[in-house]
Amino acid sequence: MRVVITGAAGFIGSRFAELFLEQADRLDYDDVVLFDALTYSGRRENMNGVLRDSRVTFVEGSINDAELTDEVVRGAQAVVHFAAESHVDRSITGAKAFFETNVLGTHQLLESARRAAVDRFVHISTDEVYGSIDEGAWREDHLLAPNSPYSSSKAGSDLAALAYHRTYGLGVTVTRCSNNYGPRQFPEKVIPLFVTNLVDGLKVPLYGDGSNVRDWLHVDDHCRGVLLVLEGGRAGEVYNIGGGTELSNRELTSRLLTLCGANESMIEPVADRLGHDRRYSVDWSKIRDELGYAPLVDFDAGLAATVAWYRHHESWWRPLKAAHS
Repeated sequence: MRVVITGAAGFIGSRFAELFLEQADRLDYDDVVLFDALTYSGRRENMNGVLRDSRVTFVEGSINDAELTDEVVRGAQAVVHFAAESHVDRSITGAKAFFETNVLGTHQLLESARRAAVDRFVHISTDEVYGSIDEGAWREDHLLAPNSPYSSSKAGSDLAALAYHRTYGLGVTVTRCSNNYGPRQFPEKVIPLFVTNLVDGLKVPLYGDGSNVRDWLHVDDHCRGVLLVLEGGRAGEVYNIGGGTELSNRELTSRLLTLCGANESMIEPVADRLGHDRRYSVDWSKIRDELGYAPLVDFDAGLAATVAWYRHHESWWRPLKAAHS
């Protein structure tokens, strides 16, 4: 069977491809198509390991290209859709690309999947579509209240995906994850940005008072959750995937400073992000109870390993920071 993985050259998509190939024989997939536009954050080198696998084909192109997307999806039994513009700060200064990729691109992929009669379509989303929550945690049926151009574009794509299930019977499931971390994350995101700055003896820019709270999820745990949803998730349903470690941005910064042998003198307070959500927290009991999901990576161990990865892979991130500084 054929599976199409979009955004496969990105941080999460490339790791998913690696973990998927470990399970592909068991799941009866022998044709794995990696589909990516290779924008600034999609790196061909992220796929170096999987591209050596004889079951894998790579297609470079945009999910907005109707003819190409039809061709790629034709004959597929499953689509796992990671491709997205995902950096909130970039969405604030240039929202158009986010709606073009996240909404219109997802629509095109859904159309191609509908025409190809794809059995399963897993749409990867984010907890940011829920907005901000002061207490408790969001369940999957919580009202969507996005506050940034990024999160609103993802909310739009979620609703489009679910509408294709309800209207056309496409086998759509939606996953909404909390903040991911791990190796190969583009160094505009907070953990790789702070670590690479500290490696170079540069200060780290901490937004506002640093009290914004996020739930942290190792990329491996996220990908394992997506695999469970691909294999056994119910069509038309949403599944939250959480990590179970809530930290304020200041607490996270403190841990990174310690791991990098630095102190709080390396913190540079900066003006808060526009529309900055105060707290995210997802209730992931549904995927736990239905599919047996649980995060396996201890946060402290996972964070230490992530810091070590960036320390030992300067050749990966230095060109990226130089090109996008």
